Amino acid sequence: MPELRFAVRWPDGAESEHYSPSLVIADHLREGAGYDLEDFVDRARTALGAASDRVEARYGHPCSLARRSSRQIAERAAASPPGRVEVLRFVRPAVPFPAGASAGPRPEEARR
Repeated sequence: MPELRFAVRWPDGAESEHYSPSLVIADHLREGAGYDLEDFVDRARTALGAASDRVEARYGHPCSLARRSSRQIAERAAASPPGRVEVLRFVRPAVPFPAGASAGPRPEEARR
C-alpha cells in the first residue's frame, strides 16, 4: 500500500508530522490548506480510520501506526489553543520497484 506522511502547523505555531498507510488522507486533507482545529481533527480521524480499515481489509489487522497518528492528533488538539491547523506538505516515499522488477541492465551489461 502506498503510504503518505503529512506535516501540519498547529495554531500555536508548532509543527508535527503524521503517518498514513494509505493515500486516502489526500481525499480528506489538502496540501497547503488550513482547517479550523475541530474540522482538522474530524477529517484526520476519518481519513486515518479509513486508511487503517484498508490495511485491515488487505492484511487482516488494522494499522497501529494510523491509530497512533490519530491519537497523537487528538491529544495535540486537546492541548492546543483554538485556531487553524495548516497542512504544510505531503511527503510521499520514493516509489520502490515492484518485486522482481529491475531498473534495467547495469552499464557494463548494456555494453555487451
